[in-house]
Amino acid sequence: MEAVEKITGSHGYCTQLSFSADKLRNKDIFSKSDPMLVAYIKKRDGSLEEVGRTEVILNSLKPRWITDLTMLYNFEEIQPLVFKIYDIDTKFSGIPVQKLKLENQTHLGETDCLLSEIITAPGQSLVKALRRENEQVETGPDCGTLTIRAEELARLKFLVNMEISADQLDNKDTFSKNDPYLVFSRVRADGSTTPAFRTEVKKNTLAPEWKPIKVTLAQLCNGDKDRPLKIECLNFNNSGRADLIGAVQLSLNEIMQHAHTGEPIQLQRTSHGPHHVTKNSGLLRVKSCEIEPYHSFMDYIIGGCEINFMVAVDFTASNGSPFQPDSLHYADPTGRPNKYQQSILAVGEVLQHYDSDQRFPAWGFGGRPIDGPVSHCFALNGNHQAAEVNGISGILHAYSQALRHVALAGPTLFAPVINMAASFASQHVTQENQKYFVLLIITDGVITDLQPTINALVQASHLPLSVLIIGVGGADFTEMEALDADKKRLQTSDGRVAQRDLVQFVPMDKMEKGSELAKMLLAELPYQFLEFMNQKKIIPNPPRVPQPPPPRAPQPPPQ
Repeated sequence: MEAVEKITGSHGYCTQLSFSADKLRNKDIFSKSDPMLVAYIKKRDGSLEEVGRTEVILNSLKPRWITDLTMLYNFEEIQPLVFKIYDIDTKFSGIPVQKLKLENQTHLGETDCLLSEIITAPGQSLVKALRRENEQVETGPDCGTLTIRAEELARLKFLVNMEISADQLDNKDTFSKNDPYLVFSRVRADGSTTPAFRTEVKKNTLAPEWKPIKVTLAQLCNGDKDRPLKIECLNFNNSGRADLIGAVQLSLNEIMQHAHTGEPIQLQRTSHGPHHVTKNSGLLRVKSCEIEPYHSFMDYIIGGCEINFMVAVDFTASNGSPFQPDSLHYADPTGRPNKYQQSILAVGEVLQHYDSDQRFPAWGFGGRPIDGPVSHCFALNGNHQAAEVNGISGILHAYSQALRHVALAGPTLFAPVINMAASFASQHVTQENQKYFVLLIITDGVITDLQPTINALVQASHLPLSVLIIGVGGADFTEMEALDADKKRLQTSDGRVAQRDLVQFVPMDKMEKGSELAKMLLAELPYQFLEFMNQKKIIPNPPRVPQPPPPRAPQPPPQ
């Protein structure tokens, strides 16, 4: 759960909230619930604004989530929070949690509190009884409890990179070898632990080598390299109950020392018998452990990196005649914007502030301009040599004018406008001259050039470009989901794989309001941006220094 700066104030304390639950309701038939927590801020009008989600814990009625929520605690403000827990349907496994539609999940329980209640609770740990959905009071022990722990967070922008393996592990399975994984937990002052990081599961091995670990210093140890960490090596079981292979407690500084000397770390396990015998149960080997600074999306913006906004509008005949009320391009005499205009406004009003000159290229595709053939990339303002317009109002004006002079045609091809946007993004981006480009495509139909579109996206994946797609109307947008590529990287017809994910798709009809549309559509943009910058090893420039106002012209003496 990323740091969320939703609550602001003049004097704030950055606080990290961690979560665990107990005795949750079991809503699955052949296994246990798969719970995920969603956190909200309760606004003054009573509405809820989502501020973060945890990961999904499989087969557990007693989850301890690793994903934290970072908030700014303001002494002078009342800050009401709401927490809801959902059982995630297994058919949604593999989908990023931010894309899970909560209406498709089973509500397990919810509760609310003030942030100050958590801060002032003994040990900064608050236990709340969960209630059923739409009920105002707790309904008894059948819903379970949620424990919320707070910790003042040191905002240290450092990343811990670690390569770690194990060998000589005790085998916990009878007919096969272990399926081991590691859990790193922060040890609190009272001896309790809070999970901080979990590796992937390695199948059928007693000598696993896990993927390189990348975790922020704040998440791992709250910036304190001498703070005790508990490392547990566990054996995954489909039942959801893991077997402890062995554990060890040491600090990050001690882990780094082991990486330097090459000395293995001894795992141990204590039996539950009357004599509590402790035995060695395997070795951890730290190949490397280094700390390096990392940079946030905001660091780049503060350093002057600009985001250039571009728009491409679908002019295919399936939209319907712009002069008919049932058309997606209909110009309502009352001034009510159609879905294309709503989409441009929703996204443009967010992105326009990141572009200093606010000159936005705007194209159409699938239409026939006056006295010309069907074009799959034409300038909305009619000037192919200079397709840029002034501001969001300029895009809307050019769009309205184009509807009067462009005949709707087809088919629906994306590749030409993506290639055009890529030509803008291919301008040389240097450490000193930082820019990133965002193309918004608004369409009503199924694309007919899927593979050429994929080829164009893969070719553009090495450029500073993201492609946002909004589906308007009731068409089947299954192929758009394929372009989103959340589960598997895009691949060209000749086998080349995209360097990164650069597409985000949202169907407009499933969004209740424009702000929700923009929020969902732009959710992945900072991650796509940072992935590009990291790949190109471009770091943020120093913060821009405010320029003094120009000197005033001398005034003529009074007559």
